[in-house]
Amino acid sequence: MQIQDKQTVSRVKDAIAKNQNYLLSIQYPDGYWWAELESNVTITAEVVLLHKIWGTDRERPLHKVEAYLRSQQRDHGGWELFYGDGGELSTSVEAYMALKLLGVPETDAAMVKARKFILERGGISKTRIFTKLHLALIGCYSWQGIPSLPPWVMLLPDNFVFNIYEMSSWARSSTVPLLIVIDRKPVFKINPAITLDELYAEGLEQVKYELPSNGDWTDLFITLDKTFKLAETLNLVPFREEGIQAAERWILERQEATGDWGGIIPAMLNSLLALRALDYNPADPIVERGLRAVDNFAIETADTYTVQPCISPVWDTAWAMRALIESGLTPDHPAVVQAGEWLLSKQILDYGDWAIKNKKGKPGAWAFEFDNRFYPDVDDTAVVVMALNQVKLPNEKLKQAAIARAVNWTASMQCQPGGWAAFDLDNNQEWLNLVPYGDLKAMIDPNTADVTARVLEMLGSGNLSIDTRNQERAISYLIREQETEGCWFGRWGVNYIYGTSGVLSALSLIAPEKTQVSIERGAAWLVGCQNSDGGWGETCRSYNDPALKGQGPSTASQTAWAIIGLIAAGQATSKFAKLAMEKGINYLLETQQSDGTWYEADFTGTGFPCHFYLKYHLYQQYFPLLALGRYQAISELW
Repeated sequence: MQIQDKQTVSRVKDAIAKNQNYLLSIQYPDGYWWAELESNVTITAEVVLLHKIWGTDRERPLHKVEAYLRSQQRDHGGWELFYGDGGELSTSVEAYMALKLLGVPETDAAMVKARKFILERGGISKTRIFTKLHLALIGCYSWQGIPSLPPWVMLLPDNFVFNIYEMSSWARSSTVPLLIVIDRKPVFKINPAITLDELYAEGLEQVKYELPSNGDWTDLFITLDKTFKLAETLNLVPFREEGIQAAERWILERQEATGDWGGIIPAMLNSLLALRALDYNPADPIVERGLRAVDNFAIETADTYTVQPCISPVWDTAWAMRALIESGLTPDHPAVVQAGEWLLSKQILDYGDWAIKNKKGKPGAWAFEFDNRFYPDVDDTAVVVMALNQVKLPNEKLKQAAIARAVNWTASMQCQPGGWAAFDLDNNQEWLNLVPYGDLKAMIDPNTADVTARVLEMLGSGNLSIDTRNQERAISYLIREQETEGCWFGRWGVNYIYGTSGVLSALSLIAPEKTQVSIERGAAWLVGCQNSDGGWGETCRSYNDPALKGQGPSTASQTAWAIIGLIAAGQATSKFAKLAMEKGINYLLETQQSDGTWYEADFTGTGFPCHFYLKYHLYQQYFPLLALGRYQAISELW
């Protein structure tokens, strides 16, 4: 079969040029790329609550949040966890709370619709623990229904069977401050005071402030929680104040100079709530820095004010560089050179929380954000190394030294099963996801196929090496993780299309002959789930229901991932799925807009599977560009 006609080849070239021009036009003066990281409305709603609690609400344009929340409410009356999900209860309760805090009366049409939606789904009593916790802070829910967290947990030694470092980095940085908040159980006075009595479906008098029973052995945690609460009532909690003081020190030690904690809004908000519970003054420099850091995550337009859960400049920059170079920009182009030097300046040379369990590793990784020295991650580090390997910098010796440090750090982070996790080593005590407090099922950070694949792709693409036995362990891990259908799970992107693309990209470089059968099965699965319009798409619901693997409306980013995976598989096996790729390329060409961009409404990034999703606004730009660039490169050989 011949490659598509000359007109199509010309269209691919033009599409690449248009998107390259767009990406180059939005590069920041310092050399990085950075675009919005969108989530659901709860992050912004919780920031409204935070400023009400601190009394700093009049110093921010929070009145614009009302317009944002109204724009996100759907016709059914609720607010969504991800685009098109039909509405989600906890998200809707928090949006309703924020609107009421902003002065919107219960009689407002939007509130009437929202209240109906919420009550039909069980009301406040059926919401997640963290929603209830935020309501308890202002007296709209009882602390009796919130799981207790004894402060003495802070005093458990690092080598104890359980300690705070057995929690994932995001759970740890959010939970340590909550040890203080939940111990103090504050009810803050806000102006104006509100109630949410109307959101209890069973009626306020009938509410049972208790943890939900599962009817199995996990109810032991409920019994344990009752014991903790009794100890609190009798003031018999051992080492209570020592634990509080240790948590306070931990929080202060981990605040960045910029005011951030953990690089994520939940950790930042919870740390500020802990300081408020400890009666810190709003004028305290620690508090002022923290509040400014929250401001830095905000996006203000003429009409709206929203807050991102996190920011992704390192991630966006590395991927934009890779896409631009692989689509034809020279490795010494001024734009990618400037970006590469910016990335070099962001390498973290300090020890972070990862070093608690990793006693051998030395610093040399990258984080997701501008500043997050305690929490670099494997995924960002691998992508940055690949980007640096592709760019030609004025000081190549400095670049190679940075890459060597990164590879050594990454090698030291390999987990016992053979794969890599995002932030920590062997952070895999699954029982933590069963505790009542952990109802988001995100308390740990085990190794995953997508992060493991990224490491192996880094090694293969850059001709880099780690211990041969450890590399073989990683390959074996990926083979074991392949699903019966031939695909791989995607922890950090939606979902099996993301995971499969990543693994195919890795295995095709690192072990094509040994894993040929696995590669062919993965490619066949991708071909099998292509949509009739030529694109690929997968709903976030595939995390809840694996029967939905690879199913969903086509998107630019997921189509690009599928094409990238198929190209990798073809290069490894010489069995190119040409027709499927050509249909995918046509989908990208047909959906590209006149300014060279693509648009997708769907969320294709993952925070916590089943519970929290993300839309990276640059995914729909640099991944299609990368796919078109790789397609153009192989088409020249056919």
